[in-house]
Amino acid sequence: MDIISLQNPKVKYIVKLREDKRQRQRDGLILVEGFDELTLALGSGLKPQSLLTAPELASRSIDFPNAEITTVSRAVFEKMSYRDNPDGWLGIFPTPKTTMDELRVSASPLVIVAESVEKPGNLGAILRTADAAHVDAVIVCDPRVDLWNPNVIRASRGAVFAVPTVEAESSTALAWLRSRKMRVLAATPSAEVLYTDVDLREPIAIAVGTEDEGLTDFWMQNADIKVKIPMLGRVNSLNVSIATALITYESVRQRNSG
Repeated sequence: MDIISLQNPKVKYIVKLREDKRQRQRDGLILVEGFDELTLALGSGLKPQSLLTAPELASRSIDFPNAEITTVSRAVFEKMSYRDNPDGWLGIFPTPKTTMDELRVSASPLVIVAESVEKPGNLGAILRTADAAHVDAVIVCDPRVDLWNPNVIRASRGAVFAVPTVEAESSTALAWLRSRKMRVLAATPSAEVLYTDVDLREPIAIAVGTEDEGLTDFWMQNADIKVKIPMLGRVNSLNVSIATALITYESVRQRNSG
């Protein structure tokens, strides 16, 4: 067992990385916890700075050539972990760097633009939808939550490593979309057209905003299409990740039906 002390400097540093966005940004590092998430990160080509495992908790093994694997006690791992039921695997990785110009899209791309999403769980769920629907890319505009927050990675189940994802200012994102002849669809309760009544087979970017405020004027004014999801109850809005999933899968349905 390499580390058994809760006061070990490396343990304290990992806790700092977990809790402090500025520390992660300053050091250019992220934490990835969980066997499945680590497998996706490694499979996407990311190389870990180090891997840590608690043999008492880990039921599966990771074999990654030349990786430094540090064994820790259960108590130590539980201190470092940000999960209720950790599976005994955690990795430290250099922060992935992807630019807009590096994104590659299909002939009829489907992109999600998530503007100012403020909750890690919502952004993670959007990324899971993007992966499941085989979306070309996710553009996170003017974020209120760190894309590499450990809770975003956890909520995405590692999809953040499987889907091309970038952070960008809204103006930069729009210019990129226009250069690729993609139309912008804005989801808003104020629209008159249902999301099922528009053609979503064309190259399109689905733009969604915060639950409280929706999309900003920038995206509303630059939207080519505005759609709404029917709300038949007393509540006038859906969780942003649910709304994103509905519209995304309507596009998948239309494309698969020819």
